[in-house]
Amino acid sequence: MQARVFTLPAVDGSICLRCFLRLSRRSRVPRNRLLSQLSAPNHTLAANSLFRRDYFSANRWDGAPRSSTKDLVRGPRNPHNDPSAKLVKAGQSTGQSHNYIPTEPSLSDAAPVTELPHRRRKRLKDEQNDATDADAIPPDASSRLSTISTTLPPTSLRRFLSLYLSLSKPRLTFLIVLTTAAAYSLYPVPALLLPQATASPSLSTLTLVFLTSGTALCSASANALNMLMEPKHDAKMSRTRNRPLVRGFIRKKGALVFATVAGIVGTGSLYFGVNPTVAFLGGLNIFLYAGVYTPMKRVSVLNTWAGAIVGGIPPLMGWAAAAGQSATGSGDWEELLFSEESIGGWLLASLLYTWQFPHFNALSWTIREEYKHAGYRMLAWVNPRMNGRVAFRYAVFSFPICGALWWFGITDQGFLLTSSIVNAWIVREAWRFWRRDGQKGSARALFWAGVWHLPVIMVLAMAHKKGLWEGIMQRLNGQTLGVERDSWTDEEEVHLEEDQHVAQPPKIVSPIS
Repeated sequence: MQARVFTLPAVDGSICLRCFLRLSRRSRVPRNRLLSQLSAPNHTLAANSLFRRDYFSANRWDGAPRSSTKDLVRGPRNPHNDPSAKLVKAGQSTGQSHNYIPTEPSLSDAAPVTELPHRRRKRLKDEQNDATDADAIPPDASSRLSTISTTLPPTSLRRFLSLYLSLSKPRLTFLIVLTTAAAYSLYPVPALLLPQATASPSLSTLTLVFLTSGTALCSASANALNMLMEPKHDAKMSRTRNRPLVRGFIRKKGALVFATVAGIVGTGSLYFGVNPTVAFLGGLNIFLYAGVYTPMKRVSVLNTWAGAIVGGIPPLMGWAAAAGQSATGSGDWEELLFSEESIGGWLLASLLYTWQFPHFNALSWTIREEYKHAGYRMLAWVNPRMNGRVAFRYAVFSFPICGALWWFGITDQGFLLTSSIVNAWIVREAWRFWRRDGQKGSARALFWAGVWHLPVIMVLAMAHKKGLWEGIMQRLNGQTLGVERDSWTDEEEVHLEEDQHVAQPPKIVSPIS
């Protein structure tokens, strides 16, 4: 490489030592830069594939002079003392060779003040987290089934079933059935119906089949009616634009027939297979979801509270179904829903009610702009600060609800410890979601915490059901309730002998003369 030659200005013919040293220092080419220039053509592909360019660009050396804090405070320096003075080519028509004189940098030529490298990396990371929040939310199950059906033959039975299954929102329906079955299994069985006392199971398996199938059909009917009322608005959102009614794979008449048949068969299964109270709750849920929550989404932010009521009814249905098998009275709705034994069902309904706010508020925040564009009034864009505050408030309510399940004898003491760990997780994520206004990945973290929180709490409640482990340990140790059964048998025999003694007529003995 040819060395750069500097000559003295023709006017003066002299230069100070300090300027000479600074000019000579600027003329040097860094050794590492020369090596990088020589090796760049050979390793361009490897560098682009192994390293992130945006990470190293924050620390790059582009050869431009960097301004210090003193320069910003004191202003421009003397051109003879300024290390960032420009070398302006002063060659004129006089035939002089390249003469360079130091000149004072102008305001337009000054290097811009850039942010520090570590702050730039932090900003890029935050922007990346915010950009991937929407991608972290799983796509709508109905949209996925609708997309998969396009790859199947038009007249195949599998395509037909996939399209109509997508009308039921299978993920939401599965979650509703799970909470209903969990509440059914958590009902405390009376001692007379324990398996040790009778040969039959504690709760009817056939009743559970009617309960789960009827609840699933009622949920499918409500979801199909919801899609039937919103195809124009679903087309404006990325999560719902691939639903079957939006893309025209199913006609509105076919969706209406499916919703009607599913609703009738579902409520009928609950009425004849369980009890009329559970059938009434199933029909009420269809009305609330399709007739109240769906139109309310475009009117008021209170639609979230209305939807939470809909989500809290299924566990109440499971509890009422179990209570109907051990009802001592007439078994009407007052006894099943408002007696002392029904407190467990209302606690489980409250748990579902409070869980929906942190889960849905985090979901709606990630697609708040789409909700706004579609005309849905959600707290995520109407009042973002209140959206985070509400999510945190209802997440905290999970602690007293789980404590009440132990207090009223639904679960054992171990449930207090295990549920507190899971509740602390979702409360922590809800706090971050509120304090960070949904930024820095807090919305994504709260959403996934909500996805796992409810199933884990339900499984823990079933594992810590009151008396479950005591019965298991007694069976493992070879102990049974035979003594109690013998005592019941003895009491029944005593009562039977007394009845026979009363029923027998007194014998008349004639006196012997």
